[in-house]
Amino acid sequence: MGAPHVPSATTADPAPRESWGSRFGFVMATAGFAVGLGAIWRFPYLVSENGGGAFVLVYLAISALVGIPLFIAEVMLGRHTQRGPILGMRQLTRAGSPFRAIGWLGALASLLIMSYYVVILGIMASYFVMSLTGAFSAGTTAEQINATYNDFTGNTPAIIASTVGISVLTGFIISRGLKEGIERSTKFLMPLLLVLLIGLAVYSLLQPGAAEGVAWYLTPDFSLITGRAVLDALGQAFFAIGIGVATAFIFGSYLHKEKSQIPGDAVSIVGVNTLIAVLAGFIIFPTMHSYGLTEASGPGLVFQTMPNVFARIPGGFVVGPVFFLLVLIAGLTSAIGYSEGISGSLRELTGWSRQRASWVTVAAILAASVPSMLSYGGNGPLSHVVIGGKDLFTWADFLSGNVLMPLGALLITLFVSLVFGFDRYREEANRGAGAIRVQGWWKPLVVVLIPLSVAVIMVTGLLT
Repeated sequence: MGAPHVPSATTADPAPRESWGSRFGFVMATAGFAVGLGAIWRFPYLVSENGGGAFVLVYLAISALVGIPLFIAEVMLGRHTQRGPILGMRQLTRAGSPFRAIGWLGALASLLIMSYYVVILGIMASYFVMSLTGAFSAGTTAEQINATYNDFTGNTPAIIASTVGISVLTGFIISRGLKEGIERSTKFLMPLLLVLLIGLAVYSLLQPGAAEGVAWYLTPDFSLITGRAVLDALGQAFFAIGIGVATAFIFGSYLHKEKSQIPGDAVSIVGVNTLIAVLAGFIIFPTMHSYGLTEASGPGLVFQTMPNVFARIPGGFVVGPVFFLLVLIAGLTSAIGYSEGISGSLRELTGWSRQRASWVTVAAILAASVPSMLSYGGNGPLSHVVIGGKDLFTWADFLSGNVLMPLGALLITLFVSLVFGFDRYREEANRGAGAIRVQGWWKPLVVVLIPLSVAVIMVTGLLT
């Protein structure tokens, strides 16, 4: 297939490339990007729906066999090119190659994801404030909590204000720079997230009847492991590591070519992500079972069911704000990663300063979020607008998560397996690696299993 073509000019930015200040900072920032709102509510819900502990085992196996090698591939390409995905793929391919679409698909997917993500995060921030002021204090009824949710989602000015606030906070962090903004904030936020998770998990396990909830959560029932359950585990593992959205590629480009340890870091990052998801289950399900609340998923779990729990449990006026804070932190660290993927590519294409590219990114996210802000919750002025049976908020989620993100990831896997080649993948990934290294027996995973898995994710996502 020949050596990759290297264009004579690959960047509009002559400034020295930023680099991570420490290995710990890279791991925390990248794990923070991978950890999102889905880890708090989607993973536990899938566990409860697909066989409890058996599903957890399937998920762990898929994360190891598919998630880690796939994550290594994108980070390795970024480190190898020392560029973001748009210019990086120009460096690796000839003009007209379909693989040049990888960077553009990733940046567009990130923009669409952020267009609705900041809306949810804004509402989460508002719920954190409401919980501090006693909105979900002891004695609050389920009807009052549901009314609070409906009233807020119908308050368009409040949603706009909270969305703008989160977007500006994210822009401020990425504008501060790789070390002073992204790395410093995630080195603080991620350990805080873990401390809050462990503290709430211990609290949940001490509730009366918690053992029953733990058994419901973890007891394997392999009779429930169907094809659908395996697909759910595959999809969760894929989306949990965030491949195909420009961020892992550009985060990898900030690594030193010889001194970074990509395979070991990939294991740490996927491991932290999985640990947080499992801990979230120990918070949510024992407590819900203790108080007879077992039917909820998605935003309803975060905004309606959990406030019901806080209104019933001892110390709920403290636990509630802590819970919303940790969910907010999980979402914010992801927002930082998505935004940097867009901003970094923009800087490379234009030669703009980090500050200018960061605030243009924020402006683009806010402009793209208008449909989601005006349609969220079924109460907004555009909630009646439907495309293909989906409102505008859901459509942004579908287009980014079911089309652009899997397509970008599929192109990455095909490029690595068909063009870059497994031998170069292994050599580049192992450059500077420690005890954990890409092994020769990984070849069937990288060349066959992973491309097929991503293709299945995309096809099933389109048919959903």
